[in-house]
Amino acid sequence: MRKYYFNYVLCFCLGLLFLFVIGLLPACSKTNEQPQKPKEGNMPTLPPLTATPTPAVLPQGPLDLRTAIIPVAQQTIPAVVHIEVTERQTAPNAFLPFENNDPFFRFFFPDVPQEQKRELKGIGTGIILDAKGHILTNNHVAGGATKIQVLLADGRTYTGKLVGADQKTDLAVIQIEAKEPLPYVTFGDSDKVQVGEWVVAIGHPRGLDQTVTQGIISAKHRTGITDPNSYQDFLQTDAAINPGNSGGPLLTLAGRVIGINAAIISESGGYEGIGFAIPSNMALHVANALIARGKVERGWLGVSAQDLTPDLAQSFGLGSSKGALIGEVTKDGPADKAGIKRGDVVLAYKGKETPDASTLRNEVANSPIGDQVTVTIWRDKERKEIIVTVGNLASVTKIERSSLKERLGGEFRAVTSKEVEKYNLASPSGVVITWVDSKGSLAEAGFEVDDIILSINGAPIDDPSTFAELISKVPPRQKLALLVVDHRTGNASYAPLVVR
Repeated sequence: MRKYYFNYVLCFCLGLLFLFVIGLLPACSKTNEQPQKPKEGNMPTLPPLTATPTPAVLPQGPLDLRTAIIPVAQQTIPAVVHIEVTERQTAPNAFLPFENNDPFFRFFFPDVPQEQKRELKGIGTGIILDAKGHILTNNHVAGGATKIQVLLADGRTYTGKLVGADQKTDLAVIQIEAKEPLPYVTFGDSDKVQVGEWVVAIGHPRGLDQTVTQGIISAKHRTGITDPNSYQDFLQTDAAINPGNSGGPLLTLAGRVIGINAAIISESGGYEGIGFAIPSNMALHVANALIARGKVERGWLGVSAQDLTPDLAQSFGLGSSKGALIGEVTKDGPADKAGIKRGDVVLAYKGKETPDASTLRNEVANSPIGDQVTVTIWRDKERKEIIVTVGNLASVTKIERSSLKERLGGEFRAVTSKEVEKYNLASPSGVVITWVDSKGSLAEAGFEVDDIILSINGAPIDDPSTFAELISKVPPRQKLALLVVDHRTGNASYAPLVVR
């Protein structure tokens, strides 16, 4: 018995020694140390709310990454708000067993409503822009909201009102009325941000307020991430961004906002290391326009452009594939009047290099209407500079109505809410055919009045202006694949159409 007792004791001692070696037990000299709770006075405190933002100052001397994010968070969190939105929608009554207009059903149940109202709730993030309470966030957060609640980091709650929204950049401005001073952010130059630079994201992912994450700029000038017809020039980051982060800031280690977090690529719906932010230069331009006018007026040259391939660049005598190749020039548009022609390659716009067609489109859109700008082109293996007066994109629809008649043989209008309900459409997007020329392309393809065109070659159509813009970029005699809702059956299907 003693023998077995001795073995038990030996095993127990050896086990303690093993745990000590691998580090699961503390050293004997530390066993008497008790963890102390931090005193309240030693806790880091947020700066007081003031009408003037704390100036963003680059740290002096070597950067200590252990503490570099602390001042960024302390400085910015007071100006980052939690947004809760409510959106009311009207939908067909899901409990009706027959069609809404079925006379037999209506005879026996005349009081059953054909529609039912529902409320959708969502959350997002925003940043305070100024002492007047203007808050910048995403359009997909606040654009369609009927009720907006804004919660500040210090616990204050306000009702927000929508100042303006821009679907093309997915940005919106709301405003709150506060008697007390409000903190607000400072902005940096997103054009100067470099790939590999450390960045910080702040937001309210999945409702977890004031969450701070860090990462780097993974890439710049990302396009085609969401709506291909929108104005995109995303910064890509691996800083953790999740649902609820939308509208929050992406910051440099100097505490300056260089992006507005807007989208993620994820198969799971959560963080997978690929997030996208709207550059601050674009965001500020849109925010200022929404605050001043409630809408965004965009510049227009009247050209359609495409990216250069290495083969095309070589054929034009260029040593690089950077540039935007002009494919079409709208008759009597600003570019046409200035002398820009099909086949010209835009190398720079307002003295700034143009790497691709998307960049040209964004730069033109951000240009003040009426400005005279210098466009550097490549023609006949020579660089030339042409002065162009920037036009108004809102005039595109008026100018190109005649072009749509000639090229498609039809006239079009926007989709109404009644048609959205009738055909069970996801949104009031697309165009409705209002007139068909019996000798035009639409008639030859079998289209009829009241048919609804939803997309062209997979690119969704938001409204008649978008439709006109897409058609203007299509070369003559090109065959398109249109997604069309047949007005007689309500069924959607693809149909070919040749543009003249």
